[in-house]
Amino acid sequence: MIRAGQRLHDERVKKELSLEDVSKATKIRLSYLLAIEKGEYEELPSSTYAQGFVRNYAKHLNLNEEEILGLFRREFNEEKIFRILPEGLDRKEEFSMHGAKIQNTLLVVISLAVILFAYILFQYRYAIISPPLEVNFPKEGAIVSSQTITVLGKTDSNSTVFVNSEPSIVGSDGSFKKTITVFSGETKITIKAVNSFGKEKTIERHIEVK
Repeated sequence: MIRAGQRLHDERVKKELSLEDVSKATKIRLSYLLAIEKGEYEELPSSTYAQGFVRNYAKHLNLNEEEILGLFRREFNEEKIFRILPEGLDRKEEFSMHGAKIQNTLLVVISLAVILFAYILFQYRYAIISPPLEVNFPKEGAIVSSQTITVLGKTDSNSTVFVNSEPSIVGSDGSFKKTITVFSGETKITIKAVNSFGKEKTIERHIEVK
C-alpha cells in the first residue's frame, strides 16, 4: 500500500524540491516534514496538527489534498500513536500556543491601559499640583537704576500670570514678560501663576530701586 508520506516524498523529489524549500514555503518544521515522509506520526504534536501538516504539504506540491489525506487516515492510528501518552498531553503544544496568545493579548491590553493612564495623568497633573513658575528677571535682591522694569519668566502655557496683580501675556512656550513701574527704594514684586484648575504658585522678588 502506498503511504501518504511516500507519495509526498516522491512528488517532492520529482519537483526537485528539498525539505528546506518546503519548510520555508509552508512554515512547517523540517523535523515534522521528515516525520511525515517516514510515517513517524508520533513525532508530531497532535492528530490535529498531523492532518493540517499533511494537507498543507500536499497543497504545496499541487497534489489532491483529499486523496493524500485518505492515504494518511488509513495508516494513521491515533489511539496507537498518541494514547501511549497521558490523556491531554498530546494537545500540550496546542494549549501552550493558545495560552501564549491569551498572555500576549493581556500584555497588549495592560500596556495600552498604562499608556492611557499615563496620558490622562499628564494632561491633568496640574489639577492636583501647582503650575511651574520661574522668574528669570529680576533676581532676588537686585539693585536697579530704572523705575521701569520688565519681569521675565516661564510657566505652563495654559496658566495665567499676574505681576503685582496685573495680567501678563503667556506665550505658547510658557514664557512671559511684563513691564511695570516701580518706585524708588525697596520694592516688592509679586508674580503669581494660576492654572485652569485654580491651583496657583507665587514668587516674590525684593529689589532696590535707585
